[in-house]
Amino acid sequence: MAKICPVLKKGSIIGGGYSNRTRATKFNPTGMVRKYPNLQKKRIYIPELKKTITLTLSTRAIKTINKRGAHSVLKKAGVI
Repeated sequence: MAKICPVLKKGSIIGGGYSNRTRATKFNPTGMVRKYPNLQKKRIYIPELKKTITLTLSTRAIKTINKRGAHSVLKKAGVI
């Protein structure tokens, strides 16, 4: 499964570091954590092409496709 959204180009980020309590009292790093986007496997029907394609999209991209239409969003992203 892909770890990056082809529409929004969302990938993983690294978070973590110090909590304020740790920073105020002593040196004890909490460590870094890799955070991944919420990716879902989705079948999308494109009526202009009369085709169905399967993509791994972030949930934000799914909402964008529902709002603006599959053909325009995927064409702008360069997927089709």
